[in-house]
Amino acid sequence: MEKYQEILSKLNSEIWDYSELKFNEINSSNAIKSLLLEQEFEIKSNLADMETAFSASYGEGSPVIGILGEFDALSGLSQEAGASTPTPRKGIKNGHGCGHSLLGTAAVGACLLLKDYLKSNNKKGKIIFIGCPAEEGGSGKAYLARAGVFNELDVALTWHPAGGNAVLTGSFQANCQVYFRFKGISSHAAGAPHLGRSALDAIELMNVGVNYMREHMEPTDRIHYAVTDTGGISPNVVQSHAEVIYLIRSTDSEKVKKLYERVCKIAKGAAMMTETEVEIIFDKACSNVISNEILEKVLYDSMKKIPLPIYSEQALEFANEIKKTISDNDLNSDMSLLFVSPTRKKQLVNEYKKIPMANFVVEYSHQETFIPGSSDVGDCSHVIPTAQFVGACFVPGTPAHSWQMVSQGKEEIAIKGMLYASKVLADASIKLIENPELIKLAKKEFIQITDGKGYSCPIPPEIKPNMNAKK
Repeated sequence: MEKYQEILSKLNSEIWDYSELKFNEINSSNAIKSLLLEQEFEIKSNLADMETAFSASYGEGSPVIGILGEFDALSGLSQEAGASTPTPRKGIKNGHGCGHSLLGTAAVGACLLLKDYLKSNNKKGKIIFIGCPAEEGGSGKAYLARAGVFNELDVALTWHPAGGNAVLTGSFQANCQVYFRFKGISSHAAGAPHLGRSALDAIELMNVGVNYMREHMEPTDRIHYAVTDTGGISPNVVQSHAEVIYLIRSTDSEKVKKLYERVCKIAKGAAMMTETEVEIIFDKACSNVISNEILEKVLYDSMKKIPLPIYSEQALEFANEIKKTISDNDLNSDMSLLFVSPTRKKQLVNEYKKIPMANFVVEYSHQETFIPGSSDVGDCSHVIPTAQFVGACFVPGTPAHSWQMVSQGKEEIAIKGMLYASKVLADASIKLIENPELIKLAKKEFIQITDGKGYSCPIPPEIKPNMNAKK
């Protein structure tokens, strides 16, 4: 790994600087492709109608192991690197508030290590880096799954930066995202209100209806919305247009579909009540995550085998400054603690309070629980056996989608966690190459869980990536 540390650190820094949003990660995607092309990988670009989606492969024969990489940023999270207070970057609106610059770069590092392993040991096998755009609100992997990009793989591995080290198990939720665009009639709000039909009224009534619906949903269901167009800023004009976007979640895609249909009925009812028109525009969706115990155990063994990072005094000083901004509630929500029991979580939170950076791997136990969040990794997991872990790149409890996460993304603590993740992904992949029986067992488990049913994409076939989303 020593010979790749510099180029990987540079790559992460470059992607962090670009901070490109979903489906528009042109520079970030090209930077990864250029590096892997120089390292003897074969590149396939423009996958699944996405300019920034690509694959980079090395080797031949079987097994075929996929390493998933992301590189998209988040809007509204501009932040200077290495600052312990909120300090936006000048001229930059976006930021890597979920650590995807690290995520994609560590996946690249794993592929470089695996290339060296295959070459030096004259081993059969193929490693494929899958460049996955638009995890944040775009479900890029769902489009890749729909296009058959994952079909070639035997298994897929990935990871996510966090405040601790743990194997992810159980399932994240399926979801869909939809725009509701109302059209009304404008008029003078005082002089001729009877002639107006308010699109904004329709949205308000729709939101009230959905909020009443919450009592009659399963406890694991989630519905969120944001008004993206209020129809203007003048209260003296009846709004002739307005728009709201809804994100609907449940434990699987069939349940999401039923919730979506109920929300559509409420939208149509709101249009009837206000004598407006509503246009329903499906944006994107993703499936729930199917976990794989066999692959999770392989990852856990590698996480325990690979030495955890050791940090300089300067790095720990910075970590302690960030730690001052982390609340107890933040600690309880760290991704590394999602699947532990309440009693054990309390113990681990107390341990996190004492240290600037996580110095242990959370013990693994396979779970079947559902987490109220979503990831388009779920669509890959419906095609082939898939597993993932989180690695400590941030101070424990650092909130996702926050200025603190952006601030840490180029610092020593993040880089060392990223390199640790590369080694874990590579070591786990080597185990699978050298023990093909593990892949057979993972596939057997996958077939049992899915009942042998093929993948069904939750995105309608006529919907193209970013076709309806606003830039």
